[in-house]
Amino acid sequence: MSNTDRLYYNDSYLTEFEARVIAQGAVAGHAAVALDRSAFYPEGGGQPGDRGSLNAFAIVDVQSDGEHDWHVLNDQADLGRLRVGTPVRGAIDWAQRLDHMQQHLGQHLLTAAFSATHGYTTRSFHLSANSVTIDLAARALSAAEVAAAEGLANSVVWEDRPVVARFVAQAELATIALRKPPTVTGPVRVVSVPDFDHSACGGTHPRSTGGVGQIVVQRWAKQKNGVRVEFACGGRALRAHQRLNHIGQCSAALLSVGIDELEAAVERLRTSNDVLRNEIAALQDTNLSYFARDLAHRALQHRGRLRVVAQTLSGQPEYLRSVAQRLIDHGIDIALIGAGGERMQLVVASAAASGLDARSILAVGLAPIGGRGGGSAILAQGGGPAQEDPEAVLAAMLEALPRP
Repeated sequence: MSNTDRLYYNDSYLTEFEARVIAQGAVAGHAAVALDRSAFYPEGGGQPGDRGSLNAFAIVDVQSDGEHDWHVLNDQADLGRLRVGTPVRGAIDWAQRLDHMQQHLGQHLLTAAFSATHGYTTRSFHLSANSVTIDLAARALSAAEVAAAEGLANSVVWEDRPVVARFVAQAELATIALRKPPTVTGPVRVVSVPDFDHSACGGTHPRSTGGVGQIVVQRWAKQKNGVRVEFACGGRALRAHQRLNHIGQCSAALLSVGIDELEAAVERLRTSNDVLRNEIAALQDTNLSYFARDLAHRALQHRGRLRVVAQTLSGQPEYLRSVAQRLIDHGIDIALIGAGGERMQLVVASAAASGLDARSILAVGLAPIGGRGGGSAILAQGGGPAQEDPEAVLAAMLEALPRP
């Protein structure tokens, strides 16, 4: 049992209080103090600890070790000004507290709604500065199931039902339909929404469900052992709406359509882009074929019976491979392609009829640059630090070719 009188149990809206320092300590290497009474909520049950100040000294987190609730100081030097026995005036960061209250009660309601509509239980709840999630014990989740649970939860919000938080003795717990059995012994704090949900919880909540404002499911995805549902309540839901509305309005303006026509306009644009992408790919393929054919004539060398092209180019590795392969298609027996830059790239293509292994030829070029590579007998690729001139490396590879 904590030595701190937790004031938020009776009043989650209490933002200022007076107390006295009863201990000094540390949390994860950061200075902290414990108080005889506090309205600061310590991290627990998926809800982060409060922030605020003590005598104007910043409190950045609150953690409980069971015996004390530790108020973590932003500045180590403040510990000298908050010695044991020092009277303090605490102030809660109300914007953060209200946000946590809205998200936490919203989680209770959404969890109860998924249970009521589809029998899905919640395995875990996580609340951070950027997201709120519950993990459902469900194999999959449909849009219709989400809409039903979301609708039920919001109907309870808009009915503005009272939220009752009280400590209940073990004997009375058996008479309450708790959503999940408690894991502690002795009196249990139960947060109830009449005729809808009863949950063992030590967190902070609005006085009534209307304080949640609205619950909006944003996305859901299958996880290893269930489905993770991300949602937003209250101020977060409003900001998410404002952000998405801004994006929608700007996107609609760019496409010169109304926002209700945006989906159809995007689909037309996607279809048009697919057509253009295919046309561009076909043109690039044709251009590559013409380029390789020209290169096969312009850079042709003979090594005995072998028809060889050794050429430096610029471009990405995929492009270099394509050129080398097209040269083989145009009757070249061995294609040696190199590219400089911060890292030298080498590609060797070998016609099957040549009887030569592209990997062995590549190894000759990689050796002087300390490079690495691999591939098959007909196509090999590698690279290394650009310590040499690519043309010099290609010349060495060309010289190493056998002269049948």
